[in-house]
Amino acid sequence: MQPYNESMKYRRWRELLRRNGIDVKSEEELYTVHKPDGEALFILLRMHAVDPDGVPLLPTVMLRGHFVSVLICLTNRETGQRFLLLVKQRRVADGSYFYEHPAGMCDSDTDPYAVAVREVEEETGLVIGRDDLHRLNQELLYSSPGLLDEAGYFFYYERTLPESEIARYRNRQTGAVGEHEYIRTHICTLDEAKRLIRNTNGLLHLYLYEAVRGAASEDKNPGATHD
Repeated sequence: MQPYNESMKYRRWRELLRRNGIDVKSEEELYTVHKPDGEALFILLRMHAVDPDGVPLLPTVMLRGHFVSVLICLTNRETGQRFLLLVKQRRVADGSYFYEHPAGMCDSDTDPYAVAVREVEEETGLVIGRDDLHRLNQELLYSSPGLLDEAGYFFYYERTLPESEIARYRNRQTGAVGEHEYIRTHICTLDEAKRLIRNTNGLLHLYLYEAVRGAASEDKNPGATHD
């Protein structure tokens, strides 16, 4: 099994602390979860660290690493109506279905664009290239900085397709079963997505996209959700 302090996520985290003038005086590994191939997945540490003024940081950190998230907007060639391609799966937070943008952890990969391309294909079946991706945030955005090092790269991808092509991405079963992913794709309007998405990163992603691209014109058929 990979020692926690040899993992990419640990080394990346320690480098960021160093850049910000943090002096880590001691650390203790409390628990590490490994992937089937032995790579460190989650790392729980207790540490004693102080900032440049000698003020201590909170003593517990969960290292999860960085993630990518890709908002996919498909425009109907015949009508001009815009749809989002989401993924739907049950989550351990409360056991219910969550609607999310395709996403994944970088783990040992240092190229977020490569991770984004791979995750989109695995989770939706849509094949894209790295040059098709547009970055929404230049600096990493952190999920819960009081405990986690987790931070995200937010991208968007747009394509215009005929209705028949968009329909191919409705209710497809996808995901890497070996990684306990049981996913179905979901097509909906942007307004519907705001009602369906219940995780903060997902909503943040949607609002970042709207801020950059502008709010959509009124959907021509704002009715029921499409599966």
